[in-house]
Parts: sequence; C-alpha cells; structure tokens
Amino acid sequence: MMSTLPKILIIGPIPPGLEKSLSLQFEWVPLWQVQDRASFLQSHQGQFVAGVTMSRHGCQADVFACLKNTVLVCFGVGFDGIDLQAAKLNHVAVSTTPDVLTDCVADIAFALMLGVARQVVPAAQFVQAGHWTQGGFGLSTRVSGKRLGIVGLGRIGLAIARRAQGFDMPVSYYARRPVEGAAYKFQPDLRTLAQDSDFLMIACKGGPDTRHLISADVLKALGPKGYLINISRGTVIDEDALAHAIEHHDIAGAGLDVLTHEPHVPAALRNNPRVLILPHVAASTHETRAAMEQLVIDNLNAFLHTGKVLTPPA
Repeated sequence: MMSTLPKILIIGPIPPGLEKSLSLQFEWVPLWQVQDRASFLQSHQGQFVAGVTMSRHGCQADVFACLKNTVLVCFGVGFDGIDLQAAKLNHVAVSTTPDVLTDCVADIAFALMLGVARQVVPAAQFVQAGHWTQGGFGLSTRVSGKRLGIVGLGRIGLAIARRAQGFDMPVSYYARRPVEGAAYKFQPDLRTLAQDSDFLMIACKGGPDTRHLISADVLKALGPKGYLINISRGTVIDEDALAHAIEHHDIAGAGLDVLTHEPHVPAALRNNPRVLILPHVAASTHETRAAMEQLVIDNLNAFLHTGKVLTPPA
C-alpha cells in the first residue's frame, strides 16, 4: 500500500534513533542510495517537505534546488559543508543543533588534554601488556596550572574555558574580534597565542575561512613542549604540517577528535604514543545524542507549522 505520509529527503546515513523518530511522521527517501543522483533530484523537485542531513554529510546546491521553498534540518552544530548561499537562493531554511552538545564536546576536549599529556592510553597499554612487572612506566606532563590558548571562543570554547578554571589554567583566546563580556585575555595574533600556550585548543568553525589556520608556522610557535588539541574540524589543521611537527618533535603531542578525511588517518599520526586520536566521538553520548535528535524533530516541526526554524546556523 502506498504511503500517505509526507516525504523527506535524507542526504546521508543518520543515527538509528533519529531514523526511528522520523519514520513516525514521514516517509523518508535515502539520497545516498540513489544511483542516478542528478536525474533523481531533477525529477523529484517539489515532492519533499524537508531534507535532513548531518554535519559530516553537508548539503550541496543540487539538493537545495530539489528542496526549494522547504527546510534542511542538520543533525550537528557544524555547517561548513552546507552551501548556505544555495539555500538562500532556493529559499530553503536551515537549522543545526547547537547548545545541546556543548558540554560533552568540552568534556572530550579535557579528556584529550589529559589523555595525551598524561599518557593515559600508553600507560594503560603498558599494564595490559604485562610490562609493569618489569619496571615503572615513566613520567608524563602535568596539565593543571598550564597555559591554555583557545582558538575560537564560541559556545564550546567558552565551555572549555570554564572547565580550565577548575584546573587553575590561565586562559587566552584568538578570534576575529574580542568576544564581548569574555573574562579571558584576547590575543589578536595566532602565532603569539601559540607561543604563549602550553596547550593550544582548536574550537573554531570549519570552512574555507579557517582551512589550515593551524599552519607549520603556528605549530613551530607552539614549540616542543606544547600540545595541540582539536575538537572542531579536521580541515582547520594542516595535517601534513602536523605530521612533520610530530615526527620531528617540533611539538610535544596532539589530541584529535576530528580529521580532514575521516575515517582515514594519516599514517604518520597512527600508532604514535604522542598522538591521541578519537573517532569523532565528542558528542557521542546517550544524553547528547537524544537531545540532538529531539532538536532535529523540533526544528522540523517548527518549520512545518510556523515557516521558521528554532536554531538557524550561527
């Protein structure tokens, strides 16, 4: 029997919980399984009430042409892969899921700092391999009291800065302009921030404006005792420069939750005890995942009832 539910277009695979929730209200069509994408999008214009994507999938101009005068709801806070200009031209509203993932991402930022500086994973592996009976593990680097430089002081950057206060860490930040009301030192020069930091935390937006913002020069300024932590987007870091810096001990280490070409990890960064890489899990907790899924549904229903989304990109 043919479905009478309104149709939505799903750009790429989505979490099972969100898939289940959407299925209660909509018939959904998986674009990533379509063989002839161009013909499909052209022939299905006007047939969808909405589109759904994730930050990792993004959304390009051809999809927005198909979704004209509707809405694209994004599961995730990042929108650097979404062609906002095409959305505007096709009168497609866009929403993301900010705030609900802030705390969990900030938590992982500190997990990465502690993990890489205190050598948590190598130390655990040392025990599991049975080496402890042959002698001690060795020394690591203290985190509390060290200088923290944050690149980007948005919601997540501010949450990281608040946590740093509990570790007695002096905090400075780099941004395009000073953040109004921020109680932390603004540093307008990124290299100077890196030079004055023991930990350089990347918490800025992705996209063309920040691509390779963390360059070889910035890593050189961070220096052989400095650690680089990234919980934003992989493209912000020049990964070739990072691999060179790690190999030549130009920096002390790196903690990364994101990479440029996920899930592919550069060979030079794998299996290195001074590099801690997580599989993009900063927001992957039961609590945050449920809140993000609900916000997607809320944004979708808000648009269908009022013509406006609750949380547009910001």
